[in-house]
Amino acid sequence: MIKNYFKIAWRNLIKNRVYSFINISGLSLGLACAMLIILYVKDEVSYDRFHEDGEHIYRIVSQNYNESGVPEGKNSSTGFLQGPRFTEDIPEIKEYVRIQSGREDVKIGGEVVSRDLHYVDPNFFSMFTFPVISGNPKTCLSEPFSVVISEELALRQFGTTNAVGKTMMFRNNGEFVPYTVTAVSQKSPQNSSIKFDMLLPLEIPKEDLANNFNWFNFFLNTFVSLKPGANVDVVNDKMQDLYLAQSSDAAKIIKEQYGDDGLPPKYFLQPFTDMHLNKELPAQNGLTDASNPTFSYILSGIALFILLIACINFVNLTVARSVRRSQEIGIRKVVGGKRRQLVFQFLGESFMLCFFAFAMAILLVQLALPIFNGLANKQLSISFVLDAKLALGYITLFVITGLLAGFYPALILSRYSPVDTLYSRFILSGKNYLQKSLVVLQFTLASLLIICTFVIYEQFNFLTTQELGYDDTDLVLLQKNRLTPDELDTFKGRLASYGNILDVAGKNGGGWSTIAKVEGDKQVQFAYETVNQSYIPILGIQLKAGRNFSDEHPSDATQSVLVNEAFVKEAGWSDAVGQTVDFWYNGEKYTVIGVVKDYHYDSLGQTIRPQLFTMKPTNELGMLYIKIAPRSATSAIADIEKVFKEMFPFDPYSYHFLEDQNYQSYEAEAKWKQIMLFSAILTIFISCIGLFGLSVLSAEKRTREIGIRKVLGASINNVVAILSKDFIKLVLVALLISIPVAWTIANKWLENYPYRIQLGWQVFAIASILVILIALSTISFQSIRAAVANPSDSLKTQ
Repeated sequence: MIKNYFKIAWRNLIKNRVYSFINISGLSLGLACAMLIILYVKDEVSYDRFHEDGEHIYRIVSQNYNESGVPEGKNSSTGFLQGPRFTEDIPEIKEYVRIQSGREDVKIGGEVVSRDLHYVDPNFFSMFTFPVISGNPKTCLSEPFSVVISEELALRQFGTTNAVGKTMMFRNNGEFVPYTVTAVSQKSPQNSSIKFDMLLPLEIPKEDLANNFNWFNFFLNTFVSLKPGANVDVVNDKMQDLYLAQSSDAAKIIKEQYGDDGLPPKYFLQPFTDMHLNKELPAQNGLTDASNPTFSYILSGIALFILLIACINFVNLTVARSVRRSQEIGIRKVVGGKRRQLVFQFLGESFMLCFFAFAMAILLVQLALPIFNGLANKQLSISFVLDAKLALGYITLFVITGLLAGFYPALILSRYSPVDTLYSRFILSGKNYLQKSLVVLQFTLASLLIICTFVIYEQFNFLTTQELGYDDTDLVLLQKNRLTPDELDTFKGRLASYGNILDVAGKNGGGWSTIAKVEGDKQVQFAYETVNQSYIPILGIQLKAGRNFSDEHPSDATQSVLVNEAFVKEAGWSDAVGQTVDFWYNGEKYTVIGVVKDYHYDSLGQTIRPQLFTMKPTNELGMLYIKIAPRSATSAIADIEKVFKEMFPFDPYSYHFLEDQNYQSYEAEAKWKQIMLFSAILTIFISCIGLFGLSVLSAEKRTREIGIRKVLGASINNVVAILSKDFIKLVLVALLISIPVAWTIANKWLENYPYRIQLGWQVFAIASILVILIALSTISFQSIRAAVANPSDSLKTQ
């Protein structure tokens, strides 16, 4: 019996090749999407779970409060003291490891390159499970001037992983000194928040460890390992009590000096495995791959939509072809076949088709993984499927899909009356509410994705074309740490002899922020920028009032500042020029000589904050802004490199264009634009397969009606309109449902951006027209085919 079921199922698949291909391809696309998302989610939740003692590892974090006791945000960083002080006095803590990110210049032959690294405590490898392939993990970081490198770096640097005992030249206090490679570790796992190529010992002077003011420095990550059975809540309370006891005197002095009215932060422990998907306390400050759990939810939802639509298509297409199998079902029932047997037969066919779809889906996943990895910023591999839990998940997915796709058709097909089917009196009667509902659901989801895709496209285009308030074209950026004003003037003078170099400006590296007083005791927090007089004109930033820094006023470097409009608004000034900015904590006062128009010095994902510019000579510069002539990039870059290497032979040289950097700041939006586009295309494609199946069903049900209408004079256009209008009604219902839902979702998403598009009717109108046109083009194929059929053949249909 079972053999017969498979034989009949195979014959039906071969006999109806087109429908079999459509069914299998639709299901395989849905399954492939689901598999990719399962791979993605599995990778997300597996982060940092490979460490042997991972369940006992925590990160020391804190909650900040304002003067009213209202929480103001959480801080994942600590200073030098928290780890050793808490470990020394709290018996539940077994050990601590501090990780500080850094970047150092390394000399390789005659070339100097700048490389990221981490400074860590000597017991790093005892807390974290990173296999060491050569060297002693217990002692490799115990001596100064030692370095641990990854096997990848060992191969690049020395051509072998047997690098223990070799030396690397690091810049130390302005000179290059040798560091000895004491161990080589395996490559950090892909699902690790701690990724490194080089580890150096974290060295802290004893006087810093004894200074209680260092309770208030926050710049590194501190991890602790608790003893088995330790109560985390008890440890949290002990940490807070110890912090308050040891920092109180220093806190009073800081409050008197800086006027800080906030309440003390509250320390607590964050589970190590919680960092990757935590939005408030993410993996940052030297840790990598921080993610947003919303991405997993959205991708899972999209995969569920596509898989659901694929299952709906299977149902619709199977029922649509059931007319052709009515006599087979009648014969089976006449010779004694029971409904239960027919149900098993059709479920078996469903599982056979699912098996082929599953096999094709695995092939599609393999082909799509490189593209998907690029979109999701992952390094997933099909080998992950070999994971036992993941394989079990795929088997469960296969069984559920087979049941979902085959159960309803099995019930419908198995209840046909044998008398009606054998005497060709069987028709698919009824109003088919379920099938119509499924079509509405399909196109609701498809329309929703299309509208959301349009919104994401519009917002991305807005972010990348919006006026920034300055000119970022033809601007080359170079990093040069510890650049003095005199060095900047010399560099600028040497480049001035090249006709393709228009101007050179300097600015501090990174983002500085501080506070100052205005109008007496009113405090303003602002972005603190150190520049030279060329910075404002080279970026084309407009002056709203006053003047720019000038060589004609030597006192500008020590007595004058510029501020932006946001600073003026925060300070409450009606006329800013001539006002005083008081840095009371170091005794410096400056006079405002000009106001620049607000410009987006951060991405458009951030509001414009108060900003102050100074030329203070003791502040180090770290970035060079070089304006080059249009269409001269190749020659200008060569000239810049030549002068830079001549002046700074022991500094790493690398450059990028400010315009490219600005575009890359919207990389997340660009990836979501692509993800949503692919999702919308897949959803529409699979939905159209289902609509095609229903149009076939409708044409077969109304074959005689079409013949009669044509005999009575109906035109092809009339027939096509009759066959299409019911489906267009369903699509319109889907649009009526999807538009308000899409409007709500889009508005919620746009709230994340302080600068955003305004949702207009055009977006919804264009998306609706597109959905209707796609639906019409799908239906029209079968409708026209039925309309042009010979009416005499149609009337012979029973």
